[in-house]
Amino acid sequence: MTGDGAAVDVAVVGAGPIGLAVAWRLAARGLRVVVHDPASGSGASAVAAGMLSPVAEAYFGERQLTGLLLASAARWPAFAAELTEASGVEFGYRTEGTLMVGLTGDDLAEARRLWAYQQGLGLPVTPLLPSGLRDREPALAPRVRGGALAPTDHQVDPRLLVPALRTAAQRAGAVLVPRPVRRLSDLDARVTVVAAGCGAAALTGLPVRQVKGQILRLRAPGGVAPGFRHVIRGYADGEQVYAVPRADGEVVLGATVEERTDTTVTAGAVLRLLRAGVDLLPELAEYDLVEAVAGLRPGTPDNAPVLGPLPGRPDVLAATGHHRHGIVLTPVTADLIADLVLTGVPDPLLAPFGADRFAGAGGGPDRTTEGDQWS
Repeated sequence: MTGDGAAVDVAVVGAGPIGLAVAWRLAARGLRVVVHDPASGSGASAVAAGMLSPVAEAYFGERQLTGLLLASAARWPAFAAELTEASGVEFGYRTEGTLMVGLTGDDLAEARRLWAYQQGLGLPVTPLLPSGLRDREPALAPRVRGGALAPTDHQVDPRLLVPALRTAAQRAGAVLVPRPVRRLSDLDARVTVVAAGCGAAALTGLPVRQVKGQILRLRAPGGVAPGFRHVIRGYADGEQVYAVPRADGEVVLGATVEERTDTTVTAGAVLRLLRAGVDLLPELAEYDLVEAVAGLRPGTPDNAPVLGPLPGRPDVLAATGHHRHGIVLTPVTADLIADLVLTGVPDPLLAPFGADRFAGAGGGPDRTTEGDQWS
């Protein structure tokens, strides 16, 4: 690493869950850390549902990513306990597990293809008959044809997680600077960590694209807890949907995946999500609709994150491109990036996720074209 005379050891660009967790880990180990973000927690995490789902999110052709998801999910129990102690903030970490369901025969056939693949990887997926599903969640519709339990797929509330991480990082000594970063060369630090989500593209030249997601938030009437405890992920007449219950009565219902860059909420998306959600959990029809919002996930060409140094720039580390998985991957990303900063030795887990897997990656940082700033 270069620049030993820098004012700080590490500059982190981005104060979402990834950037704050990296800052916390580094500050707690004695480094001087400054985090730059004009609006902490206003990016993808503000819209995310917070599912910690390495099993349900294990898809065909993504074995290396699945391995990283599993490694990170395994760290979540200890990470959650440590963060609660360090911050004094509760952030909705829940471990009831996830039920994966199919509404129709066709839905169940499609779901079973994926469950068979997941079981083939040795993942904990337990098939259940409709009676077994409703024993666990009576709120499920009688029409549901079958499902499976992923007991190790948990959840957390990202809107509570960010303040907890911010508090822990600041208590450890990290300094938050509420200003945008226009060029990495403006930062006076021995090492720079770019955890700017979609903004990483302009700062680094990495192929990070914006992937739109629309999501709804409902609330159980009367301020009571929702009538179900597990995260429900399902297929309903071909539509994929999830419902995430919170202790305070909120239910997060989502989410679309659209190759678009606007944040407009569309009537069609709201209709599809509500229809599918109510088909699986009829009681949701009586819930209050309190929010409909769209956000932008940071995706990459292979939908896996970019972790580690930019080609030819060992003093600039990327921690971005997490797409749908930013919350579950927070612990492992923070640990791997912090260890790399401190030791200079990359963990073998980083190998499949380097920036050099993209031709020309990192070739255009510090551009000064109008609009090329992260904010």
